[in-house]
Amino acid sequence: MPEDAWATLADAFVEGAYATVKGRVRTYVLHQQLLRHLPPPPATVLDVGGGAAHQSLPLARLGYQVTVLDPSQAMLAKAEQRVGAEPAEVRRRVRLLQADGQNAHQAVDGETFDAVLCHGVLMYLPRPEPMIDALCRCVAPGGLVSVLALNARTLAVRPALDRRWADALAAFDAVGEVGVLGTRTRADTVEELSRLMRQGRVDPVAWYGVWLFVDWLDLPVEDTDLDAAAAVELQASLRDPYRQLSRVFHLIGHQR
Repeated sequence: MPEDAWATLADAFVEGAYATVKGRVRTYVLHQQLLRHLPPPPATVLDVGGGAAHQSLPLARLGYQVTVLDPSQAMLAKAEQRVGAEPAEVRRRVRLLQADGQNAHQAVDGETFDAVLCHGVLMYLPRPEPMIDALCRCVAPGGLVSVLALNARTLAVRPALDRRWADALAAFDAVGEVGVLGTRTRADTVEELSRLMRQGRVDPVAWYGVWLFVDWLDLPVEDTDLDAAAAVELQASLRDPYRQLSRVFHLIGHQR
């Protein structure tokens, strides 16, 4: 594996995946869900595996003090470009650190944060325990931990809708899938990640769905009413049974 495993994927991730309808809806829906739980600015936020700062830069614009931590120099270069285009007062609120998320506590010299985010990272790790432990160690007393993970309960949906019946049948008992970037990803459940959070003295308080309808439809950006699609996805993320059918889930907990 190359030293920077994301170096060859950075362009596809930032200019590709995040620029699609799915990418834009994800950013919007997660942002709205976070605002339900975040303390008011200028609270401190650590975005572990924050990549090009798609989720944390909107928070910096609102006045939050944001630290983006990522192991990939290529992804942080994308973040630096995006942050550099912001007004000076926003740029001053963003700090970029290169480090492995599982070593986040050491990378920030033991600093703790009012909110610790880890979105779309666990699915690329062989197991979730080390990362969840690292997140829980970085959160301040009473602070928030926010995790986005691949939903192990819905892995059969996409191959079935693609009429890949053999793949769909196998997916009922699968533990992962090939993701949108062509890489293998691993899935989790709300219950298991909730258990790991509790071991780190973080109590789960809410979970939401992300990506339901837009994940099933290949929607072109130019022909899609993004505001309307995002509004529908947000409502689906809050309600059963829709949230249970989402491709990924968003779990939020508070440190005791």
